[in-house]
Amino acid sequence: MAVGGAVLIGALTALQARINGTLGAEIGDGIVAAAISFSSGLGILVVLSALLPEGRRGFGRLVDGIRSRTLPPWMLLGGLAGAFTVASQGLTVATIGVALFTVGFVAGQTTGGLMLDRVGYGPAGVVPVTVRRVIGALLAIAGVVVCLSGDALGGVPLWMLIVPAVAGAGVAWQQGTNGRLRVRVESPLTATLVNFLGGTVVLVVAAVIHVVAVDVPRVVPTEPWLYLGGAVGVVYIFLSAVVVRRTGVLLLGLGSVVGLLTTSVLLDALWPAPAAPSTPVALLAAGVAIAGVAIAAVPWRRRRR
Repeated sequence: MAVGGAVLIGALTALQARINGTLGAEIGDGIVAAAISFSSGLGILVVLSALLPEGRRGFGRLVDGIRSRTLPPWMLLGGLAGAFTVASQGLTVATIGVALFTVGFVAGQTTGGLMLDRVGYGPAGVVPVTVRRVIGALLAIAGVVVCLSGDALGGVPLWMLIVPAVAGAGVAWQQGTNGRLRVRVESPLTATLVNFLGGTVVLVVAAVIHVVAVDVPRVVPTEPWLYLGGAVGVVYIFLSAVVVRRTGVLLLGLGSVVGLLTTSVLLDALWPAPAAPSTPVALLAAGVAIAGVAIAAVPWRRRRR
C-alpha cells in the first residue's frame, strides 16, 4: 500500500506539472503562475487546519516546538524545494512536455533519494543501500533516459532539463524533511501547511520582484482547472509526509517515478507539447522504470538454512 501511495504521488506530480505549465504559458509568466498555485494550496490548508481537530493540535505542537526551540529551524524549510519545483513546472513544461520534464526531475530525485537514505536523513533512519536498491535506481534513471532518444531534444535549451533535475533532488530532500517534521508535530496536515507557507512566501516575493522588473501578466485565464495545481500539490505533499515513514526516501522516489512516467505518457499522448517524445518511446521508458521499482520494492525472500 505504501508503494502504491508513492505511485499515486508521482501521478499527481505529473498532473500538477501539466496544470502549472499550462497556467504559466497562458499567463506568460511561470513565476507568477507558481505563486498562484502555492497560494491557493495554502488557502486550502489554512481552512483544513482550522476546521480539523488534528490540524489544530498539530499547529499547537508546531508553535510550542518553535517557542521552546526544540524544533530545528531547518525542518521548516521544506517549502523552498516545493516552491522551486512549481516554478520549474511553470517555466518548462509548456515547451518540453511532462515526459521530458520527468527526465531531468527523476534523475535528480532518484540520485538524491539514494544519497539521503544512505546518510539516514529521512524519518526511517539509515536505509541500507543494497544491490537491489542500486539496480532499481539505475533502471529508473535508464527509463527516463530512454525519453532522450530520437529527436526529442531538438531545439530544447539545456537549462530546461537541468532545472527539473535540480528540482528533483530538492524534492527528495523535501520529502525527507517533511517526513521528519511530521513525526515531530504528529500531524501530516501541519507538516504540509508549513511546506506551503514557506513556499508561498518565497514565490509571492519572487513574483512581485519579477512583475516590477518585467511587466504584469499579459492575460488572466478564466478556465477554473488552471487554478487546481495548488489543490493537487496539497494532496501529494500530504501523502509524501505519511508514506516516507514506510518506504524511505529512495523507494518513495522510485514509486513516484512509475506514477510520473505513466501519467506523463498519457498526458503527452492526449495533450502533446512541442518537444514531447513519441508515445512508444515514453511507454518503453515507463516499462524500464517500473521494472526498477519492482526490483527495489518487492521483498524477495531468502532461503533459510
